[in-house]
Amino acid sequence: MWRDRCWSSAWPLPALTAKENIELPLRLARTKARPGWVEELVNRTGIADHVHRRPHELSGGQQQRVAVCRALVANPEVVFADEPTGNLDTRSGRELLDLLRLLVDALGQTVIMVTHDPAAASRADRVLVLSDGRLVDVMESPTTEMVAAAVAHRS
Repeated sequence: MWRDRCWSSAWPLPALTAKENIELPLRLARTKARPGWVEELVNRTGIADHVHRRPHELSGGQQQRVAVCRALVANPEVVFADEPTGNLDTRSGRELLDLLRLLVDALGQTVIMVTHDPAAASRADRVLVLSDGRLVDVMESPTTEMVAAAVAHRS
């Protein structure tokens, strides 16, 4: 089934610890992660020291990293990220984009990101520009300036 091959990131559930949030998809699927995978995810995302905390004890950036780990724990073919930097400060947003880029480059993960931020979009290999529900432009190896110009032209 499609849902077995993809997972979208969402904010952590407040009643669960970071680790419980990360492992939630596995519990729901009644399966286990491959040995060492959860530890690798929390180490790569820099939240290993925070896995026993609840979301209200984490910064926005740390909460988003928990969501990324949860999205990846079941080894999906595709991760969907809807405005992943929207609720983050500039530094945390940049760190999250660095993390998504690392996932693609180092782990071969496919990430589909929806964003209105030209700087965030420019981190992608390919940008698809939509206007009124239609594909109006495709950019390979985009720059922030290219994305901003394409979006401004459509406004």
